[in-house]
Amino acid sequence: MSHTVEAIYEDGVLKLKQPLPLQDQEEVRVTVESLGIGHHSILDIAPVSLGSVLRPFSREDLLGEMLKGRE
Repeated sequence: MSHTVEAIYEDGVLKLKQPLPLQDQEEVRVTVESLGIGHHSILDIAPVSLGSVLRPFSREDLLGEMLKGRE
């Protein structure tokens, strides 16, 4: 059985925002996931195609663009 609850970490103790249906002294496994700002996953990024980001080049234009970096 698993439950997901939110908690606040304060003075070294996790304080749950709601009670859990557990027996006193029952052992559990805890996984902590921060809900703070700046927590992102690669899965949060919307997929895009390179064609929508880069303008299409003809063969000649592509070679010219590649050679620009060598000047």
